[in-house]
Amino acid sequence: MANALGCKDLDYDSTMAKKLVIKVTAGTDAPERCSQAFTVAAVAVASGVDVSVWLTGESAWFALPGRAAEFELPHAAPLPDLIESILAGGRLTLCTQCAARRDITEKDVIEGVRIAGAQVFVQETLAEDTQALVY
Repeated sequence: MANALGCKDLDYDSTMAKKLVIKVTAGTDAPERCSQAFTVAAVAVASGVDVSVWLTGESAWFALPGRAAEFELPHAAPLPDLIESILAGGRLTLCTQCAARRDITEKDVIEGVRIAGAQVFVQETLAEDTQALVY
């Protein structure tokens, strides 16, 4: 039996991306978008997906110790818990240029956060079986 898209006998598990790259551009300036990005990333990690989260723009501040604890959004999972989940099973990367614009260095960031640039981001997003999302 064909589904609504006319695809017969489609194996969704084999068509799903095995890797997820999420670029977070929002921080306290757009709390709902920010929270959605971290929530999706944490759920994907918990589901066994290979997840890479990139902190860019205003989300760059969350690479610093204590900054996530300052973030509040009613009815949302605490940001420090989401970040901890992501670091436990995925990767968290701070954009090189975003870090430089905020005078953030490797010695300033939470343990487990790396700083990398556009070349690494492009490599990750263009890898086979990868889905990229931008929030």
